[in-house]
Amino acid sequence: MMLALCLALLGAPPMPQARVLTVSPGSTLPTLGRALEAARDGDTIRIRPGTYAEPTLTITRRIVIIGEGWPVLDAGGDHEMLRVTADSVTIRGLVIRNVGASGTEDRAAIRLIEVHGCLIEDNTLLDDAYGIYLQKVVGCIIRGNRVRGSGRTQSLSGNAIHSWSSSGLMVEDNTVQGHRDGIYFEFTTDSHVRGNTSTHNLRYGLHFMFSHNCEYVGNSFLDNRAGVAVMYSHDVTIRENRFERSQGSSAYGLLLKDISDSRVERNRFVRNSAGLYAEGTNRVEVRGNEFLRNGWGVRVMADAQDTRFLENRFEGNSFDVSTNGASASSVFQGNSWDRYTGYDLDRDGYGDVPFAPVRLFAFVVQQNEPALILLRSFFVSLLDAAERVAPVLTPATMLDRRPRMVWAAPATADR
Repeated sequence: MMLALCLALLGAPPMPQARVLTVSPGSTLPTLGRALEAARDGDTIRIRPGTYAEPTLTITRRIVIIGEGWPVLDAGGDHEMLRVTADSVTIRGLVIRNVGASGTEDRAAIRLIEVHGCLIEDNTLLDDAYGIYLQKVVGCIIRGNRVRGSGRTQSLSGNAIHSWSSSGLMVEDNTVQGHRDGIYFEFTTDSHVRGNTSTHNLRYGLHFMFSHNCEYVGNSFLDNRAGVAVMYSHDVTIRENRFERSQGSSAYGLLLKDISDSRVERNRFVRNSAGLYAEGTNRVEVRGNEFLRNGWGVRVMADAQDTRFLENRFEGNSFDVSTNGASASSVFQGNSWDRYTGYDLDRDGYGDVPFAPVRLFAFVVQQNEPALILLRSFFVSLLDAAERVAPVLTPATMLDRRPRMVWAAPATADR
């Protein structure tokens, strides 16, 4: 009001008032396309219930679009739906469906291009090649959306939430499924992924590369074909997530490749072929996690440098730890092992005898996978007994010299 009064005193024309434009079948604004043509910065467009067959629409004004009663924008299978090229746009309450896949372009239900401060919230995206595509955007929020794909092959499927060359994102409380990757980050920095559920995707529940200073907290990655992959990044925090039921010869709850200066804290790895796979990691701390009923709890390669496993729980895994060389230098300390048979004479809560987590039979299986058929055999029991008496495979640095007798989750403060 004061700004308008000052402009009036100076003889400037008054600022236009924000308007509410209503889209409804049979009205003067029967389509969203017509409303976008009439809209000005600051306007709100409300879309009444109905199904709208729209062409690709470009949003060039700073506006708010709100669906009332879940109006449907149907792409008909042959084009992208919404392209946002203006800052501070809000899109809420829409159903966008049938954005078909293409062999020549990445089509999305909602694409944001080089914008700042947009909010994409509480939408339902169904059977779209890509759900939400973020392209060189800054400070945008993607919250509370439901993105469900129906792709059958990776080559003809896109990602539910896809970010490229962006920063300052908040991706939270979304449910994504049935796409190639649930959440995909590439060259995306200083961003947060919180409280999402990513399930039944054709490849990864979360896949990110060259994405630094990001955190992933409180997400659930369930039943994804290859699990979660974190690659070629530094200063990453992965905390309080669930990695469950990723099963197959190349499936991992969490794959870390060429990651440095990062933390993996208080996560649950349950019923994966391998809970955590670490290759080329450097200065990574794995603390307070639970590895439960996996094929391999942890597979850590010999090239992992200064990778520390502290205060974790290993229970019900076929193999707790495996590595691929006697020169491995990862450190295990203060972990709880259900296979530990030592004693605690001084009652300090830690075993008095070190624990060797690498089984001799794990090395045999790594060289010859069909040997797994012998896993529950008397022969393997003899190998394990011999290994306990005279451990020969566990590198000295990987011995847990202070195994915990009873596991308790560490009280790690949020940082």
